[in-house]
Amino acid sequence: MSSVCKLSQKESGSSYKVINTITMAKKLYVGGLPYTTNEERLKEFFSQAGNVASAAVIMDKMTGRSRGFGFVEMTTDEEAQNAIKMFNGAEMDGRKIIVNEAREMEERKPRTNNW
Repeated sequence: MSSVCKLSQKESGSSYKVINTITMAKKLYVGGLPYTTNEERLKEFFSQAGNVASAAVIMDKMTGRSRGFGFVEMTTDEEAQNAIKMFNGAEMDGRKIIVNEAREMEERKPRTNNW
């Protein structure tokens, strides 16, 4: 599992103090999913690589249909790396999928409706 530490720097020096440690599963981005894929199917598919902590298929708010990508959290780094090796470029229900380590979502400007 990955550990994320929040650090605090002392004003007078360069030493750091750990103020919070969070242990989390390794999150993977999965792109190119068939539009019929649901969370149960995604979790079942990735369980071939190890224990799946969670799986989510991202849905379009307007149509309620899959947007063709999702996220899977594996319980260990080793299982996550195994899933990437096993499934990146592999076929899932007739479509070639992309699997890589998920990145933090970048902050975006608020949307404005100019119509």
